Amino acid sequence: MTEVEQAPPGVDSTTPTPARLYDYYLGGSNNFAVDREVAERLRTSLPELTDAAWANRGFHQRAARWMAAEHGIRQFIDLGSGLPTQGNTHEAVSQVAIDARVVYVDHDPMVIAHAMALLSSANATTVIQADLRDPAAVLGHPELRSLIDCSQPAGLLMTAVLHFVADESDPWGLVARYISELAPGSYVALSHATADRLPPRAVQAMYDTYSRATEKIYLRSKAEFERMFNGLELVTPFGGADPGVTFVGKWGAEDPSAADSDGSRVLYSGVARRP
Repeated sequence: MTEVEQAPPGVDSTTPTPARLYDYYLGGSNNFAVDREVAERLRTSLPELTDAAWANRGFHQRAARWMAAEHGIRQFIDLGSGLPTQGNTHEAVSQVAIDARVVYVDHDPMVIAHAMALLSSANATTVIQADLRDPAAVLGHPELRSLIDCSQPAGLLMTAVLHFVADESDPWGLVARYISELAPGSYVALSHATADRLPPRAVQAMYDTYSRATEKIYLRSKAEFERMFNGLELVTPFGGADPGVTFVGKWGAEDPSAADSDGSRVLYSGVARRP
């Protein structure tokens, strides 16, 4: 069978997507030749590509577990969930909270097809197809409402996704809107790609790669990332640090110095509480 025939309905196997590229960076198999081609081209200018993807994935898992273990969060919304090969949110939090409920949200039809098969045997977990740039559609979705009680604290995960939201779509306002719909005591985990520590060649390669994809990428500075936490209480990212943002590998790491790799420095991260 050709890749086009193997693609789920509604999936264009000739144009790269952020979800499939990320899946390939993580060593997954839910991608097509076009994704692998542009990813390998990017790797020539950004050799730490796989390290960056895994550093981000580790942050996502640690943040979710921390919310569940340290603050009793039992319901999670994973926006822009993508196609991770392992260590999904429900798997990460079930290690400390078997009763946790998780709603995955993505607008990529291949993500939905993959997730539905993956979650067929998972309890209290579902996936909905919606665009995070439309909070009303996401938060008003009946399947989300059936699992998430917005009157109780929740964990909101938006990792490695806001850098696909253009300034015109106001990523800062989107974060604020989602948080405003959650109860006080809720937590949000964000990560975002940055050009702050990258050489110009790598920055241009990232822009070129995603100009061919279904979504463009928007690399933002530390100050621009910090604005996404306005009105929230940032937590301490690791022992001995002040509350604030840090690179993805360092957040929650047992040894922050060892975790401060070149790949880790491709993305900022932070976790904050809604007061």
